[in-house]
Formats: sequence, structure tokens, C-alpha cells
Amino acid sequence: MGRGKIEIKRIENSSNRQVTYSKRRNGIIKKAKEITVLCDAQVSLVVFASSGKMHEYCSPSTPLIDILDKYHKQSGKRLWDAKHENLSNEMDRVKKENDNMQIELRRLRGEDITSLNYKELMALEEALENGLTGVREKQSELMKMMRTNERMMEEENKRLNYELYQKEMVAMGDSVREMDNGYNQRMRDFNSQMPFAFRVQPIQPNLQERNN
Repeated sequence: MGRGKIEIKRIENSSNRQVTYSKRRNGIIKKAKEITVLCDAQVSLVVFASSGKMHEYCSPSTPLIDILDKYHKQSGKRLWDAKHENLSNEMDRVKKENDNMQIELRRLRGEDITSLNYKELMALEEALENGLTGVREKQSELMKMMRTNERMMEEENKRLNYELYQKEMVAMGDSVREMDNGYNQRMRDFNSQMPFAFRVQPIQPNLQERNN
């Protein structure tokens, strides 16, 4: 008996729907690969599941962007708006400028200069000399800044040392005054404790001995 005809409608059961999607997706991708090989066709296939997951296939010999460009030209439909076209043009311009800068950088390093003519070599030499002059000027500027900073540091160090010396002298003077005040106080205390004062009497000659 032959297989019964399957009614094409949405499968309500989520599990059955997922199984059917996986089988049909693999089948259509397989057919896309076969037609690419058998018929030398350019095929681009993009499938989105209900979950949002994407599956794709593109002929190995043809980039996807080329297929989209062909579709854009032959169908007359605008895949990109003006904003995206301008962005693409800007990206191309930046890429070209970057390539030119890479070439110029290699030439400044002395690489890839065999194809340059005399005029181009003279311009390259001038650019190198200008660059060297700029480097030397920057070096001189940095050296001046370093010397200025060194002088400022020396002056600041001298100022700090002088302030420290003044503080030490003030502290030393305070210590001397405290020692003098302590000595004077001890002397006053000692004198106040003496029971009487000593007197120095002049020595008189013995008159009796002189008469004898």
C-alpha cells in the first residue's frame, strides 16, 4: 500500500512539530547541496526556526554577499536602504585608507620601495627627514622639561631642609632654656634650705705675738 497523503497544515503538538522541522530542514539543506554539486548552481539557503534559531547553507564557491548582490540587481528589490549603502561605502573608504597607510608605513621602514621612482623616493626621503626633525624637537622639549623638574625638586628639597633645620634650632633653644630654668630653680631651692649664711672674716694679725 502506498503512503497516505499528508495534509499540509500547522502541527499543533510542539514535540511533533520540532521533530518534523528537524527532518525537513535537514532534507532541504541536503537538496541544496545536491543541486549545487550536480547542476553547478549557486544556492543560498537561510531557515529560521520558530524559536528564532537560524540555519543556513551557501554554495562553497560563492560568498553569500555575492549571491545577495545578484539578487538585488536582477530582482530590482532594494535589500539595503540608503543608510546601509552609505555605511558600506564609508567602510570601503576606510578600508582603502587603511591599506594606503599600511603601504606608506612599510615604505617608511624601507620596505616595498623597489617600485618607487626617483620623485617618489625624494618625497619619501623628505617625509623621513621631517619626521626625524619632529622627533628631535620632541626629545629636546622633553629634556628641557626634565631639567626644569630637577631644578624644582632641588629647590623644594633645599626649602624642606631649611625648614627642618629651623625647627631643630628652635627645639634646641627651648631645651637650653628649660635646662637654665631648671638649674636656677635648683639653686634657689638649695639656698632656701641653708640654716645660715657663711661670712668671710678678714684675717687680723696677732698683736700680742707682734709685741713679743
